[in-house]
Amino acid sequence: MKRLSKLTALLLALALTLSLAACSGGGGGQAATPAPNTATLDPSGSAPGGSYVVGICQLAPHPALDAATQGFKDALTEALGDAVTFREGNAGGEAPGCTTIIDGFIAEGVDLILANATASLTAAASATDTIPILGTAITNYGVALNLDSTEDKVLGGNISGTSDLAPLDQQAAMLQELFPDAKNVGLVYCSAEPNSVFQVEAVQGYLEGMNYTCTQYAFTDVNDLASVVQTACDNSDVLYIPTDNTAANNTETIANIVIPAQMPVIAGESGICSGCGLATLSISYEEIGRIAGEMAVQILTGEKSVSELAIGFDTTLDKMYNADMAQALNITMPEGYQPIG
Repeated sequence: MKRLSKLTALLLALALTLSLAACSGGGGGQAATPAPNTATLDPSGSAPGGSYVVGICQLAPHPALDAATQGFKDALTEALGDAVTFREGNAGGEAPGCTTIIDGFIAEGVDLILANATASLTAAASATDTIPILGTAITNYGVALNLDSTEDKVLGGNISGTSDLAPLDQQAAMLQELFPDAKNVGLVYCSAEPNSVFQVEAVQGYLEGMNYTCTQYAFTDVNDLASVVQTACDNSDVLYIPTDNTAANNTETIANIVIPAQMPVIAGESGICSGCGLATLSISYEEIGRIAGEMAVQILTGEKSVSELAIGFDTTLDKMYNADMAQALNITMPEGYQPIG
């Protein structure tokens, strides 16, 4: 009887030991609690219960890029509600910062990445070939990704998105409409941005076909921006600045040069125009963000694969002008141009 009691006690002690081990989880500490409003990812990167985590990498704070991000988020939340959670990172205009942000998204295992502006796209494309990537505010995907073709189409693989390219021939026609008697057009752009190079070369071809003399004035970064713009003003009748991230982030610097020089600027997009330009034929950045968001919904819900989706465009173009700049330059705009709000 005494031997049976000892055996019973041993079995009870063993059961208690196993129970304590199970409660501790093997870590010897408190169980981890997910942060509020944070979706917990499974090893495949998909959030449970039909929820999704989307990483947004934006190159810089700027009205046009901000509008694209907001349009993207609005489209997703309207379709998916609380099922979508966003992780947002802004690189502050520094391309290496995009790599850091993207690496964080990959480490977390997000379901999809929005790359807002070219530097964000190239960072994402270099970092993953499995997570779906949607670009927005990308002028030309072939140029941005160093592809053999610069034609915007279905790219295949894990990348698609929307373009902010307005018809460059129509922008050249706008310049001719406003300044038919001008002779010399200065093309100002950042040489470090491949999409800016692409736009300038295309616009130059159209303008030269209209008998303008075009000269390219390329700056390498913000450090030589002012001196290059001043040189362009000294030798031009009108300037053209394409959709260019460095120019967009430094419109005040440009305005401080072109206004005293009484130099009109035709801009590639509304953000640059509102800061230092006279007129633009521009797409809506909110709309291209929204189109990218609608593409993201299709991808996340399994309706379409990213490899099936063609590059999207905003086909609604508006002739817009900067009323303050028109007044400063003493220029009366023709009918058909609406002021930038």
